[in-house]
Amino acid sequence: MTPVFLLLLFLSLAASQTTGATDDEPPMEELDVSETIARANDGIETRLVHGDIVPNLQRNADPCVTTGCKWPKRRSFVYVPVTISSAYTRDERNIIIRGLLTFHKSTCIRFVWRRRHPQYLNFFSGTGCWSYLGRQRRGQQVSLKKNGCLYTDTVQHEVLHALGFHHEQVRSDRDDYVSILDENIIPGKEGNFEKQSTNNLGTPYDFDSVMQYGKYSFSSNGQPTIVSKSDPDLEFGSATEMSDNDIARVNNLYECSELKMNTTL
Repeated sequence: MTPVFLLLLFLSLAASQTTGATDDEPPMEELDVSETIARANDGIETRLVHGDIVPNLQRNADPCVTTGCKWPKRRSFVYVPVTISSAYTRDERNIIIRGLLTFHKSTCIRFVWRRRHPQYLNFFSGTGCWSYLGRQRRGQQVSLKKNGCLYTDTVQHEVLHALGFHHEQVRSDRDDYVSILDENIIPGKEGNFEKQSTNNLGTPYDFDSVMQYGKYSFSSNGQPTIVSKSDPDLEFGSATEMSDNDIARVNNLYECSELKMNTTL
């Protein structure tokens, strides 16, 4: 079975137009991606760092792509095998599929159904919204809880982690752009704001990134935890889809070129 045919299977499953949460869960569209993830992950026992990343001592932010966590490229495209749990309904699966297809439109990432691939992403309804950072040595879990995580921005956010990208507010040059107000952070959550050694791939700090947490994320008192240095009144963290810079980072990291990309399958 060729990669092209595998891609067509996505289209055959993506006929439903459902775009939000499912079952009886009240709609959460008014929440930004960081609030959605924080709410879904509140109180879970799964060990996480930076709010939604499963720690791996052998992997650390974008630089890990130089030591094995970058997905391999084959000719023009980067094929990432996936499985999606049968515990999801058809409509729930289609939400995930449509989120994956957004990468096909603007990057050289191509998600294909897993056959015998030893390394792949398995989407399942776990304890909340979380992922590993970069490609792991075996199949890796991406948790998208049924009632709380099934939104395009959340799918994109967790997939960007799996591709090797960290949160915007912890990037290596963040101190030039934002102030982290430790006094307003919930005790014990300070680790979510620890600066990382990241490869920013020649792109600017982006308040519109789907990887940018909100101004009040992990606030203990309703006061800001992240403030823009250029404009303290700036509101951010409300992205509903990948920004141009998010897309540029994927394309820069995986050496995509406009000539090799297309918007149709």
